Amino acid sequence: MLKKVLLIAMKLTSQKETSEVSLLLTNDQEIQELNKFYRNVDSPTDVLAFSQTENGSEFPLLDGKIEYLLGDIIISVETAQRQAAAFGHSLEQELIILAIHGFLHLIGFDHLSESEAGKMKYLEKTIIEKFLSRNGNNNNNFKNSEKS
Repeated sequence: MLKKVLLIAMKLTSQKETSEVSLLLTNDQEIQELNKFYRNVDSPTDVLAFSQTENGSEFPLLDGKIEYLLGDIIISVETAQRQAAAFGHSLEQELIILAIHGFLHLIGFDHLSESEAGKMKYLEKTIIEKFLSRNGNNNNNFKNSEKS
């Protein structure tokens, strides 16, 4: 399910076909350690994204093609469970929201200003709608959290 939504996100944001994203589902303890080490924030968070696109992400493959490494998305399942309960939707829905949110950070989106947050929220909604339409799900059952 997360692979499908990330593939849709890649297509809708015009990423190269040979792009790669790594996704780690972890717990609060591990994400807190990463958050402290990389962001100097000593608390768990829901999602971290480490982009590899800033310093060149081309990786030559044996067949001569080029693979593009977009970066790493790390999600705390424990935090996602709490957020899902707070927003009144399933863990699966929360993981989808967090994966999309992390992906958009990988490709340069942020939510530091109202304008940026609006663009990011619009893309998150568009990706979710495309995912739901491809999987025959009813959009009325999918509640979007206020992630941005």
